[in-house]
Amino acid sequence: MNALARRILDALPQTQCTRCGYADCAGYAEAIAADEAGIDQCPPGGAEGVARLSRLTGQPVRPIDPQFGTEGVRMMAVIDEAWCIGCTLCLDACPTDAILGIHKRMHTVIEAHCTGCELCLPVCPVDCISLEVATPGKSGWQAWSQAQADEARSRYEAHRRRHGKDEEPSTAAPPEAAAPDRKRAIIEAALARARAAAASRTDPNGRP
Repeated sequence: MNALARRILDALPQTQCTRCGYADCAGYAEAIAADEAGIDQCPPGGAEGVARLSRLTGQPVRPIDPQFGTEGVRMMAVIDEAWCIGCTLCLDACPTDAILGIHKRMHTVIEAHCTGCELCLPVCPVDCISLEVATPGKSGWQAWSQAQADEARSRYEAHRRRHGKDEEPSTAAPPEAAAPDRKRAIIEAALARARAAAASRTDPNGRP
């Protein structure tokens, strides 16, 4: 990563949401530095984020390109623990390891570490994850501090190391959400476990 790309990366909010069309903030920073992406593709950074990138690149300030989303309040993921089947797919998807849980056990979100990236939503096979407003009335950098961005970046780098992704960040578009067949298989497996557990609690005469 060259010096300009590093300065651009430092100016991004580090939500790792992929809404810019790149796999992470580093990939987007490199694309901007290479003049392959505009400075208007980061909804979490909002108008202030565009202004920051404009000062670094010399590109004119312009509104966030709506094809990448719009600036809005920061959201936070919430898991309905009563419906969670413990599949762990959201643990792998979360770029900052803000979800705590183990296989076949209830998961929960660590609020302080959630960037509102929404990457956990499409991978959940039972749709037990929803979003709640974390910063009412505040958006962009008004809803996200530099300290939070620095911590999110550190946690993302640690996440990459744990998952064996120490190589240079990819500039490719983010992968598609979990395939429907995979979701279906996970749900069917969870239902099978539930039926087996129910059967084990029933005596031979069918009485609970």
